[in-house]
Parts: sequence; C-alpha cells; structure tokens
Amino acid sequence: MEKNDISVVKKLNDPVLNMESNTLKVTYQKNGEEIISWIPKDEANTDYQEILKWVAEGNTIQEAD
Repeated sequence: MEKNDISVVKKLNDPVLNMESNTLKVTYQKNGEEIISWIPKDEANTDYQEILKWVAEGNTIQEAD
C-alpha cells in the first residue's frame, strides 16, 4: 500500500472491551480496485508507517461509528 493510494482511514471500536481498537480500517485503490484492509497501529508495520505519512500530509483519520 502506498500513501497516495489511501482514500479513507477509520478508527474502529472493540465492542467486547468497549474501547477504541488498536486496528484501523483502511480503504485504498490498487489497480483501479477499491481494497479494504485492517492495519494494526504498530510503528514497525510498514502499512501503518504509510498511514502516518498520509496523516502528516494533512489527511484525517475518521472517528469510529
């Protein structure tokens, strides 16, 4: 996943623990197709690093439902 391909990043809630999840739902484009992935908030994860770059460019992570 490349940061330029990201269209939406959304926080998730953990209904069991009744708190925000440590995972983000990411929607991005790849070869003209919309892909949805669940990315852990882990600094060592390269996909999470791309999300952080995306946010640094002025994009916003949406709140959970």
